[in-house]
Amino acid sequence: MPDHRTLGRALNLFDTDPLIGAGLPFWLPDGAAVRQALEDYLRAAERRAGYHHVYSPVLGKRELYEVSGHWRHYRDEMFPPMDLGGEQVVLRPSLCPHHALMFRSRAHSYRELPLRIAESGGMYRSELSGVLGGLTRVRGIQLNDAHIFCTPEQAATEVAGALAMIADAYAALDIRAARYRLSLPGPGGKYVAAAGLWERSIAVLTAALDDRGLGYDAVEGEAAFYGPKIDVQVRDSAGRESTLSTVQVDFHQPEQFDLRYTGADGVAHRPVMVHRSIIGSVERAVAHLIECHGGRFPAWLAPTQVVVLPVTEAQHAAAARFERRCRDRGLRVASSPPDRGSLAARIREHRLVPYQAIIGAEEVAADGVALRLRDGRRLAVLPAAEALDRIGALLAVHSAALWDVS
Repeated sequence: MPDHRTLGRALNLFDTDPLIGAGLPFWLPDGAAVRQALEDYLRAAERRAGYHHVYSPVLGKRELYEVSGHWRHYRDEMFPPMDLGGEQVVLRPSLCPHHALMFRSRAHSYRELPLRIAESGGMYRSELSGVLGGLTRVRGIQLNDAHIFCTPEQAATEVAGALAMIADAYAALDIRAARYRLSLPGPGGKYVAAAGLWERSIAVLTAALDDRGLGYDAVEGEAAFYGPKIDVQVRDSAGRESTLSTVQVDFHQPEQFDLRYTGADGVAHRPVMVHRSIIGSVERAVAHLIECHGGRFPAWLAPTQVVVLPVTEAQHAAAARFERRCRDRGLRVASSPPDRGSLAARIREHRLVPYQAIIGAEEVAADGVALRLRDGRRLAVLPAAEALDRIGALLAVHSAALWDVS
């Protein structure tokens, strides 16, 4: 696999600048298109799964993280507090405390549970300069995050649902998990002390993995400070392993924030908090996608989905009309006119684009288009409307296939 740091820059997806700082990449237009397509997919999948989307601030008072436990257990990876009007505020290292406060801000009945809230939100980690690299280790992170507040009896079903969403996303992205890791606490003072709650959380996660028939490795010392987790591991071009997706069961923060719901018995009960991220940080996910696909992203994710190639200047007007039709359908489209070189040269230049729409004299006469697929297949001339319908149908279902031959 290629190194995403080299290829991502060569493909004009992202870059960095010393004046912005290490670990703070910026997204160029093509990279922004990939990121937006990925985020749009996740939001739509979450809506179908019954999630409600929210927004929360990237700052919080120091006291917030003292309550959550981050200040005690995670302080070395947080940015220093900023003094503001006699208070100290911190760039958040995690979204979960904000979401816990959202739940606490309203009264809840058991009939509302599970309550699933999701956010694509920024968080910040004070990573050391020596470990920063490209998109995989950054200081400003855009996290696909969600928290599910549910009854203890619902927790296993919610974990299973999150694992199913992860599997669906990996299929759409055409990527594979290297392994599943059950991340457990290890020795030392990194973890909150409540042995009984840890045992309950581990039992829920183990049951969900077993029910889905997923093999896993149990590894001590990799749990979050507040609870165990399932980590979906991937490998980069150098064979290094990292976590892409995660599901966690948390009994600790509901206690810390005194979260409650009214049960069927009319009495206050403590919810369980299930943390889940389908693709983890957008930065790390895109880095992995660059390396896995070498820039040949699934068509629904590609920065340019269709390139229009008029054979000669005589087809310029027809090519422009087809380009407008693509834009009207919401496709990301570009054109490559004859003055940029021979047809063969232009085809090579746009070899990473899923669909090359070639328009010559024959295609103009038929109000059609000759599609050349990224994998080298050349299709017979199709009516322009049919070609767009068939491309649109594949993109709508986030298919990893370039063409439906049925």
